[in-house]
Amino acid sequence: MEQKLPEKQLAIQKIYVKDFSFESPRTPQVFSKTNWSPKTDLNLRSSHTSGEESNHEVVLTLTVEAKEDDQTIFLVELQQAGLFHISGYTAEEFKALVGSFCPNILFPYAREAIANVISRGGFPEFILQPINFDALYAQGMAQAQAQAAAEGGAAESSGTH
Repeated sequence: MEQKLPEKQLAIQKIYVKDFSFESPRTPQVFSKTNWSPKTDLNLRSSHTSGEESNHEVVLTLTVEAKEDDQTIFLVELQQAGLFHISGYTAEEFKALVGSFCPNILFPYAREAIANVISRGGFPEFILQPINFDALYAQGMAQAQAQAAAEGGAAESSGTH
């Protein structure tokens, strides 16, 4: 008798903002400056939490900080989240879905929210450039494999002879 594999299912249940903060500590003085070119840093990470009935929360966390002369112009921190129903996938496929596919779905929502709050803060239009989550996921997997290999090699070489 042939064993039937479960049907693969992936559905977006809900997309929502989990946490959001905007700080602009140097207002209103910063607005009087006519030619400033702040340095902007983007920090990005994603996490995954399993829920009930094959529902999984994926949270994309973005931090955008604009500085000039080591002084913060603005700081935005956003946790853009989604609840996804994921079932029927292999462990490797599942990791790729929550590590790349789901963050890719969430990113446009995060981009819009961040651009909107920066504009409402009185600053010029801010556009986050597209991010290749597939490449980031592959890079993370390669780093994890290299670290595991290094730790495995260290454990073997630290044995007694």
